[in-house]
Amino acid sequence: MGKNTSTAATGYEPLGTIEAVTDGLASVGYISTRQISTAVYLAHHLRKPVLIEGPAGVGKTDLAASLAGFLALPLVRMQCYEGLDEGKALYEWKYGKQLLYTQLLKEKLGEVMDGADSLSASYEKLGGFEDLFFSEDFLEPRPLLKAMRQETGSVLLIDEIDKSDEAFEAFLLEVLSDYQVTVPEIGTISAKVPPIVVLTSNNVRELGDALKRRCLHLHIGFPEAARERAIVAARVPEVDADLLAQLVDFVQGLRDQDIRKQPSISETVDWARTLVLMHADALGEDMVRDTLNVLLKHESDIEVVDKSLGKLVRASVQGGRMER
Repeated sequence: MGKNTSTAATGYEPLGTIEAVTDGLASVGYISTRQISTAVYLAHHLRKPVLIEGPAGVGKTDLAASLAGFLALPLVRMQCYEGLDEGKALYEWKYGKQLLYTQLLKEKLGEVMDGADSLSASYEKLGGFEDLFFSEDFLEPRPLLKAMRQETGSVLLIDEIDKSDEAFEAFLLEVLSDYQVTVPEIGTISAKVPPIVVLTSNNVRELGDALKRRCLHLHIGFPEAARERAIVAARVPEVDADLLAQLVDFVQGLRDQDIRKQPSISETVDWARTLVLMHADALGEDMVRDTLNVLLKHESDIEVVDKSLGKLVRASVQGGRMER
């Protein structure tokens, strides 16, 4: 596809290659993989939503934010939850402003009705004000409409879609199919530039086949050690290289333990910042025990790990040296 054709069709400067996506994301601190960059490349060019599934804290939301930063587009985020409906997601009327104008109209009613010598004439004059109250001036756009009305396009993040109801999922499918919505009092509003849509799911519930069919699918899991080191180094550049290798090796070992919740990438980053703050230059059993609650958020998991903590720390120090 030629550059001019792609830009004219979508409103975005096209991403030339998958490698360009990887480099662009890296420029804003997101360490991608070939699979992730390919999904972003296809979503950008095919103008299809990308549904990202995987454990919490592996970088699903951060990918959308990084993509917006890389492309210099506004990020519009819609956080999903049980009970989320069309009004909260699409638009609402500014009831407070309508009420204020109604009060002003009431105070000026005599002037407004001046010259209306019949019931039909009075109705006609008041009808004009009804149209005013349900006009663009009184429309409050919510995330979906806000994303579609961005002049330069946007990245629309629909976060944790699995927490919403099935009815909302069906509504969302309809809106995203044509990137337009009908407001009964105004008419059809179409996207100025279709947004790049990223949906995330932590697999709280199974999503419908209809939604999955219309989306590109991407699974992001826990990273291998090399990528996790690169991620931490990008986010915590002040961490010592030896300490970096050791702490990542330790976290990788934790994920092999029989625990309730495996530590996420974001928790690895938080732990690296914690160790830097505490001026650590190598892992020590006491230091790890004192800060283990940064990685593990359930007391039962801490108790399980504590039984083999010394062994895990020694293995991580030795493994970190070998990897270096």
